[in-house]
Amino acid sequence: MSYLEWAEAQVAEIELLTSMFPSQEELELTDQLALAELRSYVESPADCPPASRPQFLIKQKLSSAGTEGTEMILSCAYPSEYPSVLPDITVRSSGLSRAQQAQLQADLKKHLMENCQGEVCVLAAVDWVKDSLQSLLAAISPKKATPSSVAQEAFSRLWIYSHHIYNKSKRKNILEWSKELGLSGFSMPGKPGIVCVEGPQAACEEFWSRCVELFLLKIDEVQTASFPQTISCFRVKVLTWKKIMIRHREDITLDGQGDDGRPAQGMDSLRKFSTFEEAMFDPHGSRGNHMDLGQLYQFLNEKGCCEVFQMYFGIEGR
Repeated sequence: MSYLEWAEAQVAEIELLTSMFPSQEELELTDQLALAELRSYVESPADCPPASRPQFLIKQKLSSAGTEGTEMILSCAYPSEYPSVLPDITVRSSGLSRAQQAQLQADLKKHLMENCQGEVCVLAAVDWVKDSLQSLLAAISPKKATPSSVAQEAFSRLWIYSHHIYNKSKRKNILEWSKELGLSGFSMPGKPGIVCVEGPQAACEEFWSRCVELFLLKIDEVQTASFPQTISCFRVKVLTWKKIMIRHREDITLDGQGDDGRPAQGMDSLRKFSTFEEAMFDPHGSRGNHMDLGQLYQFLNEKGCCEVFQMYFGIEGR
């Protein structure tokens, strides 16, 4: 790979990380100037790549039984030749001693060398460290789950916006995943692409995670039919940025109160859609990829969620 190809892969991975960890509490870019110089080099390649390299912190809190509140921090820096060489990653956790952190660090490096050599791998590292740390802490201080420590069941509704949804395999995956995860809602292909999923919060989060991986990562077509659930499970070929985001979300704790303070209801009674379907609204345009937004508004209005139209398009529907 050339310096330009290395730089392109680095910028693309940072864009992905920014999407996966949107708040500064989760992702902190400690050298904004280095990132700006790297982006400038990618956009207008010069003879010499920038000398400074991006550095950032990824912060995550564990949530499994017995590890609640424990924080892990991955301090990451890109060598110039990354991803042809491994990134510099340092792991810290308040739940481990220095010796345990050193051992976890060594095990992570070995894992990345054996499984991710020559590939972008920061997200794979995050997944591996989180799983390993939870297992390690559980072994150090096993605790039995009590009623107060069991996570409350919650209902979620995610309103997802994508720059476009054209690809037939993506559309097929969206339909299959919603059925697999027991979610209702709809997807509107075309430009822009809109997806709404509702159901158990954990299932909605899993659906969103798969969508981010599918839309932002171009993967080996041989593996597309049985899409893996975690980034660390497949080999990244080309990392590309496509705009996809959660435009709005609604969360209600079933055994407590909703976001509006009213008593929560049962899971199925909260659904606005009975099934999941792909919705088409008078496709038009040279490629047949634009939908009639007036019909979309009427569809949303019939489902009792017309206020979302303005969140998507910035105008009131009619």
